[in-house]
Amino acid sequence: MEYVTLNNGVEMPLEGFGVFQVPDAAQCEQAVLDAIGSGYRLIDTAAAYMNEQAVGAAIKKCGVPREELFITTKLWVQDAGYEEAKKAIRRSLDNLGLDYLDLYLIHQPMGDYIGAYRAMEEAYKDGTIRAIGVCNFYPARLADLCETVEVIPAVNQVELHPFFQQENALAVMKEYGVRPEAWGPFAEGNHGIFTHPVLTKIGEKYGKTAAQVALRWNVQRGVVVIPKSVHKERIEQNMNIWNFKLSEEDMAEIAKLDLGHSEIVDHDDPAFTKMLHGMKVHE
Repeated sequence: MEYVTLNNGVEMPLEGFGVFQVPDAAQCEQAVLDAIGSGYRLIDTAAAYMNEQAVGAAIKKCGVPREELFITTKLWVQDAGYEEAKKAIRRSLDNLGLDYLDLYLIHQPMGDYIGAYRAMEEAYKDGTIRAIGVCNFYPARLADLCETVEVIPAVNQVELHPFFQQENALAVMKEYGVRPEAWGPFAEGNHGIFTHPVLTKIGEKYGKTAAQVALRWNVQRGVVVIPKSVHKERIEQNMNIWNFKLSEEDMAEIAKLDLGHSEIVDHDDPAFTKMLHGMKVHE
């Protein structure tokens, strides 16, 4: 495992384990236990995933000292606002059974996220959160936030995979010292990524799968990846990317796969925004 140093000096693993779309408590708890047992130390959840308690149960059982783990969760749209965010941070800590978070992210750039970020800055300064950041902040939105707030986000978690590479977004993040983190590093299974001929051919040179090549490509760009699986064998395979390195030619071949847009979600669609505002994660 390799680590990156965030803009505030905190070290973060370059690869972690995501639990999006694993709402079943028992399944989620077991998957996190399998991940930690396979060497993962970064666990990424969110209030909107409805599985913080299951992640917390696994953390309690795993036997790994808390200080060796890097736990991330996220603020939902429903809690965008100064007072609401203060309550949401406490709610997530209680759900996870933790005294502090390693990383706390605004999940979507919607609602009063500036007010929420102010609350996050306070929690960061008092040590409740070791690093704060955002998700899904496209370049102009990220620049506006960085020019507005006191504490520059440590991380921006966005969609990043071979078919949506976001080089412009990465350049803006680099300018502000924000670390990119990839959600959906497997494009949520689209484009035949697990058997894609380009990725498969490259993988054959190293005895690796197309999936392992996709992950390795992102980490070589300095992007933190958080692949998700509920299958122990796949969880272990996804971690096995640290004993090979893609060549410049490999990276160039993968660069050609970029479509220049997402085929998973459209953040510019008003219907999508309305849908997210309608999602409630608590009473």
